[in-house]
Amino acid sequence: MDIYKGTVAFSGIAIGKILYYHKSEYQIRQYEITDIKAELELFRQSRTRVIDQLKELYEKNCSMQEAQAEVFLKQKNLLEGKSFQRAIESIIQNEKVNAAYAVMTTRDEIISTFRNLEEPAIKERLDNIREISERLIGILGGISPRIDLGEEPVIVVTESITPTELMEMDKEKILAIVTHHGSDISHAAILAKTMNIPALVEIDTDTEWDGQLAIVDGYTGSLYIHPDEEIKKEYEIRRQADLEEREELLKLREKPDLTRDGKRVEIYANIGNMDDLNSVLYYGAAGIGLLRSEFQYLGRENYPRENELFHAYKKIAETMGDRLAVIRTADLGADKQAAYLNIPDETNPIMGNRGIRLCLDRKKMFKAQLRAIFRASAYGNLAIMFPMISSEEEMDEIEAMIEEVTNGLDERGIPYKNIRTGIMIETPAAVMISRELARRVDFLSLGTNDLSQYTLAMDRQNPLLRKKYNDHHPAVLRMIKMVIDAGHAENKRVCICGELAADTALTEEFLKMGVDCLSVVPACILPVRRALRQVDLSDMRR
Repeated sequence: MDIYKGTVAFSGIAIGKILYYHKSEYQIRQYEITDIKAELELFRQSRTRVIDQLKELYEKNCSMQEAQAEVFLKQKNLLEGKSFQRAIESIIQNEKVNAAYAVMTTRDEIISTFRNLEEPAIKERLDNIREISERLIGILGGISPRIDLGEEPVIVVTESITPTELMEMDKEKILAIVTHHGSDISHAAILAKTMNIPALVEIDTDTEWDGQLAIVDGYTGSLYIHPDEEIKKEYEIRRQADLEEREELLKLREKPDLTRDGKRVEIYANIGNMDDLNSVLYYGAAGIGLLRSEFQYLGRENYPRENELFHAYKKIAETMGDRLAVIRTADLGADKQAAYLNIPDETNPIMGNRGIRLCLDRKKMFKAQLRAIFRASAYGNLAIMFPMISSEEEMDEIEAMIEEVTNGLDERGIPYKNIRTGIMIETPAAVMISRELARRVDFLSLGTNDLSQYTLAMDRQNPLLRKKYNDHHPAVLRMIKMVIDAGHAENKRVCICGELAADTALTEEFLKMGVDCLSVVPACILPVRRALRQVDLSDMRR
């Protein structure tokens, strides 16, 4: 028996045989072509097929984790771009070589040129180039890119894995994931969490493990290869206890969000699309604390029309009934883009023209969304929330546009409700003027993902910063407390809706700070409810 230690990306216990996943390597033969026009047409047809594949993969997977499925949109946009296409076609025309060889050559030249650069954005772009090249070569060479895991569920072990590869695998066949490269905050790790799959990274993997029995301990970060009978029996007991604990959690679905001493702090759900509505109701959420509405703008060829948005929001309102559903206006820009949006390249897009800044630049788009939300408000309990606010001047513009939109609805006799409005507090600037902002709206919601990275001046998805990034930093926690106090000073509710809201190690601290509600992904509702129900705040009220 051999034991290896790694880093936990997602918890859980798995016992089963290893399937060592080898990434496809193509040996492309170069040969001279006589019909350049036909070879160019062959390449263009393959390009169109891959674009269609990527669009289909996005639509198939966005219901599971929309943010991670966006990698398919990035790859689609990259393939639709002219520079990559021209480079390949130039080789076909000038060197009179087959299309598959031209794709491989273009890929290798790009990777060779930029491979020594450490910027995360460039590394991500190179990964996307590798993947779209592999798809093109697969079609041109008649090879299927489908990843076959076999008949029985397996522990997938590999050097590295991308969200694309993970989403192409049969989810029912994956017991756990173990990789050499990667980090616990990578896109693939976040996707594994969404899929509820135990995952370890930073394990020195070996192809000789293929077919061997193994145990993955997603709590201690341990991997056991060919475990002895005593260890195997111990982990079978622990795995059963793990399953029973999950079953025990399900008993909390109908329980109220009350602390041990009877204080109500409601737990809401963060969702990315319509398919998550059933999960909101299944886990007994108080409502939707954050609907990421930008999903309707991605994976398509043009802007959604107002009626399309209206019907989606109407369905949400009707499905949720009396439960509150907070719709965040489109947080586009940075890594959330589509080709038709024509968002210019930026040196630092995370700090760029995104969220409310982009919406206020594109008033026609923004007004269409505002009209759709107000029209749908007549059918349920909707609220509206604005992302990336950093000044009162932005609120001046928003309020003027809301007045224009509602006046237009009045003139046309279209019913709507005077719905509640809220602000996402995601920047240090918003924290420092949170009391002034609270006077302008009905509630505040802390977006801790962006707030943490802006406060720490660290990209939270940069693997080079994994050991330095600390979203429990005292500065982050003090800012959260400042916002809660500022909101309460103006008699406004304050919610936390970033990833920290699901961190049960902080649940008691957040409750002691006085937070009014927490909003988490549906899968985290029950663990947070359990943590909340164990807290006693009676000493705080004496």
